[in-house]
Amino acid sequence: MTRARLATPLLVLALLVAALPASAEKWVFLGQRHVTDRIDRDSIEVTASEGTFDAIRIDVKRSAVRFVKVTVVYGAGTSDDLELRDVIPAGGQSRALDLRGANRVIKRIDFVYEAKSLGRRGAIVSVSGRR
Repeated sequence: MTRARLATPLLVLALLVAALPASAEKWVFLGQRHVTDRIDRDSIEVTASEGTFDAIRIDVKRSAVRFVKVTVVYGAGTSDDLELRDVIPAGGQSRALDLRGANRVIKRIDFVYEAKSLGRRGAIVSVSGRR
């Protein structure tokens, strides 16, 4: 095989290997909650998955939700307040919210939201963790 013919497959292989870390991220479902316009804070207890995580992502269904504060409580009792002062539309999701420090075991996620931003049906808020 000539050098020119060998260079093209090698270039394609190099591009595929370079793209691998982005697709290798593993998001694990941590829990969900139906939120309504009756209260303005809620929690998701993380019991469905064991392990450590370096980020979380919030998904919203049914109605848009305006988040005011998101707090991640770790198994050791420490916590992180994450910046998320956004409206996540129905069917949308937040950016990856990085957790401070080394990989962490998540016990609970507390969130404060603007209750009047919800419709009558409320919304379904789901949280996933990235390993």
